[in-house]
Amino acid sequence: MPYGRAFALGVEEELLLVDPTTHLLAHDAQRLLGLPGLAPDLYLALVESATPICADAPGAIAALAATRARLREAGATVIGAGIHPDGPFGEAPHIPTDRYRAVGDQLRGLARRTPTCALHVHVGMPDEETALRVHNGLREHTPLLTALAANSPFWHGQDSLMASARTAMFRAYPRAEIPPAFDTWAEYEAYVGAVCHAGDLPDYTFLWWDLRPHPRLGTVELRAMDAQSSLRDALGLAGFVHALARAAAAGAEPPWTPRQSLMESSFRAARDGIEATLLHDGTLRPVPDIVAALLRTVDGPGLEEVERIAAANGAARQREAHAAGGMPAVLALLADEAARDPGSG
Repeated sequence: MPYGRAFALGVEEELLLVDPTTHLLAHDAQRLLGLPGLAPDLYLALVESATPICADAPGAIAALAATRARLREAGATVIGAGIHPDGPFGEAPHIPTDRYRAVGDQLRGLARRTPTCALHVHVGMPDEETALRVHNGLREHTPLLTALAANSPFWHGQDSLMASARTAMFRAYPRAEIPPAFDTWAEYEAYVGAVCHAGDLPDYTFLWWDLRPHPRLGTVELRAMDAQSSLRDALGLAGFVHALARAAAAGAEPPWTPRQSLMESSFRAARDGIEATLLHDGTLRPVPDIVAALLRTVDGPGLEEVERIAAANGAARQREAHAAGGMPAVLALLADEAARDPGSG
């Protein structure tokens, strides 16, 4: 889709397939890929659900809910989390497509640790100039969005002592970073071209940045967030990205925060989640304070969920469940949340 569909919304969620009784990984993706709204991803225990082009976050979340319902009707059980909390190290068979064979050949053992799952939000752009302005402005908020969406405190059956272990794992991949800001489209194209040449990469979709312009779809894509079991959380996060993108298009101006400073905040966000203090307007501030300040400057559907997420996000709920009932309670929580309608919690 060329640039031109201004501020339409699309959401992609990567969901883990699990056994309906044990909630351990189920490598069953190939059986399900004929269902509408589903696409393959790297792992056989993972499916990607993508919405059609939507006007707003509620419409996108309704589409995700419909795909989850189709999965249940097909006999599948899913959970949404950055990684499976109890997946054994190395249980990560890949789906046999040309693209994912190439990814596996590139990443080797890094892609064979455990599946990682993200929530991606695409915002349609009217033109290249606006896409760069939104990219530059939205990158300032990627650490905050990582903190709010943190939903992977456990890895391989143990507490990682991170709020988003997925973020830490994903940083081991090449080109998995917050990109620089760009002054012109020509500068962006030259940068991408140089990286693709140096890495012998087929195209820019192998740049796994936390956000990126996506010229093929005509969007800016935010990729910094863990997958969510709760569609209420997904609604708030998608609505917040949508609202922040609109604000960036209208008002974002340089100077931009240096990449190295944003990367430091991103690590703190992944480590501490909603308990983090992050760089905002030149000062380290608590996540709930940053959220409150930003919500005074933006509006749109779904934002009523954001302050709730800042008080108790997915990582916090997982740890609360673990304290009450161990790993079985964590997995039951994720499966229960994934099966609920968006309005029921």
